[in-house]
Amino acid sequence: MTDSVPAGFLLIDKPSGWTSHDVVAKLRGLLRVKKVGHAGTLDPMATGLVVVGIQRATRLLRFVQSAPKEYLARAVFGVATDSLDADGAILERDPMDFAEAELREVMDRFVGTIAQIPPMVSARKIGGKKLYELARQGVEVEREARDIEIHSLDLVEFAPQQYPEVVFRTVCSTGTYVRTLADDMAQALGGRAHLSALRRIRNGSLHVEDALSVGDVEKAVIEGTIRGIVLSPREGLPDLPQIDVGSAVAAGIRNGLAFPAAAIGAGKGVVGPVRLVDEAGDLLAVYSLAEGRATAEVVLS
Repeated sequence: MTDSVPAGFLLIDKPSGWTSHDVVAKLRGLLRVKKVGHAGTLDPMATGLVVVGIQRATRLLRFVQSAPKEYLARAVFGVATDSLDADGAILERDPMDFAEAELREVMDRFVGTIAQIPPMVSARKIGGKKLYELARQGVEVEREARDIEIHSLDLVEFAPQQYPEVVFRTVCSTGTYVRTLADDMAQALGGRAHLSALRRIRNGSLHVEDALSVGDVEKAVIEGTIRGIVLSPREGLPDLPQIDVGSAVAAGIRNGLAFPAAAIGAGKGVVGPVRLVDEAGDLLAVYSLAEGRATAEVVLS
């Protein structure tokens, strides 16, 4: 079956209760391929888009992961948990009373570049160990704040009550912890909060509306239609500028040679990673453009 599964990407709508690793492990078994990876962890409680790379496309996942992500979140203010989400144990309950205008003013403060401390229950590593592994041992360590970018933060619903419920939508940089964002907003209002629901809607230009369930993938495997649901390596990187190259330079690209940017047809002012696509429309490589030079990042062929 390995030969029948092309290198590329699957957009998966992860159900609640699954880890991102669960999704990868299940697909690895279904597809019977060894190289399967994902472009960004979702907590077990969360649902939504997980971009999965298959075979050679796993080498491209870092370009997907670096794109901004959009989330729809529901938070309960006044109730703190040890994981900052509904899967954790409740640490405290303290009713909160604030107006919608106060909430909106606080939310505005969190738009832009902000420093965020990762939660203990996260996959970030310190000293070679994941924070959640240390948390399970009852160990809490000092975590360094890191700069993240909140591109937008919008209030969707507000239910003022003893423990107010807030639904918000955010577009943020990779590395953002939305549950920490919710708790930080609550602390700015004098209390604490945890997430009761989280859904990843978008990763760059890849949208959950186009995603499949794991069951859909299983059905495609059984019916022999798997090729029809796998995005090609080129299609899975829609946010990288595309440059079509002719046969004259394609051989050099396949060998990972560096070029003057003009030699591959790059326009002036184009910088960063770009997709180099051959005359058949297939992705040859991702190259990085800087200071008039094009150098290989990932070569597929």
